Amino acid sequence: MQVTFRVLRYNPEKDKEPHFQDYRIEADPTMTVLDALHRIKWDMDGTLSFRRSCGHGICGSDGMKINGKNGLACSTLLKDLNTKKPVTVEPLPSMPIVKDLIVDMSDFYKKNETVKPYLINHTPAPPDSERLQSNEDAEMLFESAKCIMCACCTTSCPSTWSNENYLGPAALLKAYRFVFDTRDEAADERINIVDSPDGIWRCHTIFNCVDACPKEINITWHISQLKKKTSAREL
Repeated sequence: MQVTFRVLRYNPEKDKEPHFQDYRIEADPTMTVLDALHRIKWDMDGTLSFRRSCGHGICGSDGMKINGKNGLACSTLLKDLNTKKPVTVEPLPSMPIVKDLIVDMSDFYKKNETVKPYLINHTPAPPDSERLQSNEDAEMLFESAKCIMCACCTTSCPSTWSNENYLGPAALLKAYRFVFDTRDEAADERINIVDSPDGIWRCHTIFNCVDACPKEINITWHISQLKKKTSAREL
């Protein structure tokens, strides 16, 4: 079938502002948007720029806005889109555009680092074996640990659009992953970080993050658990 892709193009060295460019390609319904972008880049326009790596929904590098909704290009099949109209592909919103579909994610990663997304344990010496936890305790972390840091959730959040200081859903989800880890000893430290107007209280449970997450993580629920734990702690 013939499919038209309307891709947002922007080269800061040449363009004053972003603009759309159309490409019409021969495609198959089982192709992904990433397959189509490869065909455009390799066969039609080598100047088109976008990020991608594994191509299997694991690395999270090819997050972009497709027909108005954030998602992974490698996980979005053409058969699930309305290809009778042009398929619109844009970079993730609310982030500076580096070129075409590539955005500057420096601030996104910086906010993630703010919540200290790593195990903190003050045991003087490492144990003789791994730090164990029960199946029930481990299960509390499974869903949050599926995050691939694609930024689809954070860039779909209206609170992020209106407040550049908001930590965002991805960073708060990462905070949950370690706050509720029974092997970690820095829960209070992280709660102090997210307990702010630019942290968990900036989340207004709009659920855009849940709708945009390609791993189907209920991010809003995890943030609500952080709110409950924060509200219940002794001051």
